[in-house]
Amino acid sequence: MRYYQLGNGDTGRLVVSTGESLYDLTAAKPRLQSFRDLLSAASVAERSPDDVATRHVDAEHELAPNEVDAARTVPVHADEVWAAGVTYQISEAARREESDTPDMYLDVYDADRPEIFLKSTPSRTVGPGEEVGIRGDSEWDVPEPELGIVLYDGRTVGYTIGNDMSSRSIEGQNPLYLPQAKVYDRCCAIGPSVVTDIADPHSLDLSMTIHRDGECVYSGETNTGEMVRTCEELVDCYTAHNAVPELAVLLTGTSLVPDDGFTLRENDEVDIEIERIGTLHNTVTTV
Repeated sequence: MRYYQLGNGDTGRLVVSTGESLYDLTAAKPRLQSFRDLLSAASVAERSPDDVATRHVDAEHELAPNEVDAARTVPVHADEVWAAGVTYQISEAARREESDTPDMYLDVYDADRPEIFLKSTPSRTVGPGEEVGIRGDSEWDVPEPELGIVLYDGRTVGYTIGNDMSSRSIEGQNPLYLPQAKVYDRCCAIGPSVVTDIADPHSLDLSMTIHRDGECVYSGETNTGEMVRTCEELVDCYTAHNAVPELAVLLTGTSLVPDDGFTLRENDEVDIEIERIGTLHNTVTTV
């Protein structure tokens, strides 16, 4: 099933798509205002989230697609967003190109231990239709489209789309600047949905387009099967010896990288599409 969150705070609503129709779960069960609420209820009932949601699907609370599209927000309010690096060959090559110490990225790509780092917090994370940020002190900025794993109490419960916004100029100056290149205001976008019934996350088509002044300035596509590591391996590394929060998202690495001469500008429009999950659309602003 596919889940959306509409609105924010006390006015939040949880919507489920059964594939044919959209239903307002909050209207049927007021305590289900968020995806976290659904996961909590499923945990108490010792049922799957989809089982709990199915019980509250009611034709009386069916919604039109345009009602959902107009009000979508971050589909999962994760306590933390973490990310994996250098999990695709294209990412390893791009990091070496930008860096004064290129060999270290090849070492990570081939190593037993993956690169895992804290990416974002709730106040830095935006949803579909919102603005993602490029740093005012950076000259080279790119979006990074990634499959996101949604975890509850350290266990995988679904998948979403993430945009791991990055300053390649800052990271390229020194690898120790990675936190500044990756973690800042509006540095991460999540959405538009969480999908719970993807059997194989390693066979999903992924694409990204960037439009500027109405013209397409970048277009690329790939498949998550190109990932050198498995989602299970990344989750195991993230959760090992770590006090993981109740609800988290783990981004699985950059699968598409614009050419070296490309940098984002204000008002650019970024669209990331992953098969079965949907399209995450964001515009760009300077922060």
